[in-house]
Amino acid sequence: MTALHHDPSIQGKRNSNPPFFAEGSDINSNEAENAEAARPNATLECGWGRLLYGPSFESPQALARALQEEQPGKRDIALHVESPQLVLAEAPSALFLDPSLIFRKQLDGSPAEPPPPGIVIRPLTTRADIAAINRLYTMRNMVPVDPRLVWRQRHSDAVVFLVAEDERTGDIIGSAMGVDHYEAFGDEGQGCSLWCLAVDPQTGLVGAGRGLVNFLIAHYATRGRKYLELSVLHGNEPAIALYQKLGFEQVQGFVVKNKNAINEKLFVETTDFGGLNPYARLIVDEARRRGISVEVIDAAAGIFKLRHAGHEMLCRESLTELTGGVAMTWCQDKVLTSRRLASIGLRVPRQITAGDPEANAAFLKECGSVVVKPALGEQGKGISVDVRGEDHMVEAIERAAAQGGHVILEEFCSGQDLRIVVIGYKVVAAAIRRPAEIVGDGESTVLQLIERQSARRAAATGGESKIPVDGETERCLAGQGLSYDSVIEAGQAIKVRKTANLHTGGTIHDVTAELHPMLRDVAETAARALRIPVVGLDFLVPEPSSDEYVIIEANERPGLANHEPQPTAQRFIDLLFPFTMTGNT
Repeated sequence: MTALHHDPSIQGKRNSNPPFFAEGSDINSNEAENAEAARPNATLECGWGRLLYGPSFESPQALARALQEEQPGKRDIALHVESPQLVLAEAPSALFLDPSLIFRKQLDGSPAEPPPPGIVIRPLTTRADIAAINRLYTMRNMVPVDPRLVWRQRHSDAVVFLVAEDERTGDIIGSAMGVDHYEAFGDEGQGCSLWCLAVDPQTGLVGAGRGLVNFLIAHYATRGRKYLELSVLHGNEPAIALYQKLGFEQVQGFVVKNKNAINEKLFVETTDFGGLNPYARLIVDEARRRGISVEVIDAAAGIFKLRHAGHEMLCRESLTELTGGVAMTWCQDKVLTSRRLASIGLRVPRQITAGDPEANAAFLKECGSVVVKPALGEQGKGISVDVRGEDHMVEAIERAAAQGGHVILEEFCSGQDLRIVVIGYKVVAAAIRRPAEIVGDGESTVLQLIERQSARRAAATGGESKIPVDGETERCLAGQGLSYDSVIEAGQAIKVRKTANLHTGGTIHDVTAELHPMLRDVAETAARALRIPVVGLDFLVPEPSSDEYVIIEANERPGLANHEPQPTAQRFIDLLFPFTMTGNT
């Protein structure tokens, strides 16, 4: 779900901490009654841009001029603009009316709702918290904050940055920002506002967004503020429904922003690209940002043409005409991939093509545990991992065969699932992929938890990531003594798949900075051996910082999304159109 002017996203978590108050920030009713009038031309630096308080500006002309002083890469917002038509008339080619609705909740001192289980809501306390906030913003396509500015503001009375923390792992899974209008602008109305609500789309915990909102409600109610408001895009029905459930009601109000690349989707019609999946859309957006024209050939298949200065390239997501037929053959057939990489001395698991039952059984006995997968499959379909019994192996071979083509039996190698993306024969991103996981609440069945988590993953990935309810999921649960009807303890996490593929509900976590130099060299060597300029290589490793590895697959059409903060789309367009490169790409 998304909300707020800053295109924030919302979802869920828990808090055992009392509301935070900056030292010396309490304001009693007498102070409120004697509040000064709004300061002239009041603005607030927020790290991602400025908030300009419309009622404080002396004229529409002054507000229009101030908005056009926006710094590159930032998003300024003029809120509560009283005569938006006059402001827009001053610079119609530079400014636009934001298509958002303002919602407000009166703060009446009612008891705050307790936080969700497993989640701690607190103000940021370390520089690492700021880095985590920027990670969330990047995942949600939001403007990152200036870490130095936010660090200086951590004790400010005007603004507070909150984080939602997974109580079990310590991971930051959500963030929100609150602004005190009295402290920031001298607002006589004693209001405050919520901004930049973002929740990690990969978290298995529910309620982080709600917990962050409720924390701010309690925080500002204790300060004596009269209302908390926010804005949400008019078509964001899930977010609107949530806010209404929390007691917010729509009020009149206008917001004006600059026409810049960040806001482009709000004022430029882009429905012709609406049918593209997230992997194609990521590339198309980067191309358009650089002035490269885009022609969608087949939206459902993710096929489009890029054209610039007489040069054109046909793409299917990250697969381009630069990838030759032999490279495609090597990558598409996992038997050929393994054979080619082994021929140049790279480490791969032992492997046979499934066939004679006695040979299959002998290979299983020799390995102890195997992976069964279709040789021509993709997106994790038909794969069974850590198969130890002959009966299960027979069933797994049948599932894999249903995907078409021959079936592979491969030695099971333990380790973390590492995807390395190579573009132009250089490593651009590395990420650990983790299998789908659910977290118990002590009440819901495993099936109910799977369905909820699958719905959240689908919403966060444009329908690309879902947890299948199938025989492989049942087998994974049975191995833990569970079934779909089981109820697990609150806070207990269980894996519901053994494969870490994104399309079967897996999550992806950037480890590029931790990658061992040998793994970087191996990935680039493998790409050259396969003669493929854009490839996703799947490794199994003890740790990304280790030099131990086996390579299990090569994907000729790797998904470039979900590798934030690494510039996968930028490097992809650099490869295709190097003459469009700039210092900012």
